[in-house]
Amino acid sequence: MRIGMLCYPTFGGSGVLATELGMALAARGHVLHFISYKKPVRLDDTVPGMHYHNVHAEDYPVFDFLPYESALTSTLVDVAMREQLDVLHVHYAIPHASAALFAHHILKELGRFVPVVTTLHGTDITLVGREASYAPVVTYSINHSHAVTTVSSYLRQATLDHFEIRREIDVVHNFVDLGRFGKAPTDCKLRQILSPNGQTRILMHVSNFRPIKRIHDIIDMFVELRKRLPAKLILVGDGPDYPGIARRIKDEFLQCDILLLGKQEAVEDILPAADLFVVASEHESFGLSALEAMACGVPVLATRAGGLPEVIEPGRSGELVAVGDVPDMVRQAEHMLAQDSRLLMYKAKARLRAQQFSSKHIVPLYEDIYSRVCAADNVPH
Repeated sequence: MRIGMLCYPTFGGSGVLATELGMALAARGHVLHFISYKKPVRLDDTVPGMHYHNVHAEDYPVFDFLPYESALTSTLVDVAMREQLDVLHVHYAIPHASAALFAHHILKELGRFVPVVTTLHGTDITLVGREASYAPVVTYSINHSHAVTTVSSYLRQATLDHFEIRREIDVVHNFVDLGRFGKAPTDCKLRQILSPNGQTRILMHVSNFRPIKRIHDIIDMFVELRKRLPAKLILVGDGPDYPGIARRIKDEFLQCDILLLGKQEAVEDILPAADLFVVASEHESFGLSALEAMACGVPVLATRAGGLPEVIEPGRSGELVAVGDVPDMVRQAEHMLAQDSRLLMYKAKARLRAQQFSSKHIVPLYEDIYSRVCAADNVPH
């Protein structure tokens, strides 16, 4: 199939999932055309079947803001006609779903039926979509897409609870490439440097450093934990909270034990260094970074928030705590890390759990959805 893929090109979960999905689909013989204002961070368009098209919005003095959605719609129409696209798969409701539906109607006037599949990822529903200025557009886009998926059952229910939805929504969980996220800890140079004898426990967190991620809770937990056992903390990512976190680490003289690595494209080379992956978020629609850690054999300590309980099995692949309960985070972290035998059990179970979310299980579900919407030749509503 010839698939148009729309996503944000950033390090966020929606862009990562879209890019990984595109790469997996290309490996299965499909032709992918990514459409965005910048090439997605994980996209390798040198791979056969992968193409990237830039959206350029002209800047005219009459506009206070660039008309990106109009430029996106026009680019979609142009690429769909020129490349004879079969389907548009859009990630994140605003503005991708509405722009794709606009393009769908234009293409229909031009004699081409190109259905729209919309995948909802989280804040497009739980935060942005609830704003009064966006809610009618989000509702329309969901109801009139030819298929809609969410990355967790939690997010599906949140969508049904907060919008007037008149259609079925499929749950298609995020997935992980087990071949890519499967390197042994012994091959990780970072681990050899930080824990040469294997006795120093390494904790890790990866995110876009927003307040909702509650990274200060992780630091609070770590400061207490290192009083009980040798440990280091690696923070990977960037975002609005980064300056404050960096300042706190300096002010509290934590530089020797907490490493700030900034944005990292090849996180699969870093994750195997960890003994424990930590997520303290107030909300997580799924927890893709946690799944990637588990695929590397790293158990997860996470908050009982959003879709995380759909990924992590307490007592096996990790542990769950209440949001903001730092003392319990300390207790659970110490429980998981104190004994070598127990930690090895958690690591083995984490890798086994990740196998249930492998690309070979999940990607065919999207292929089935594409086939289903392409078999119909009319607008659903």
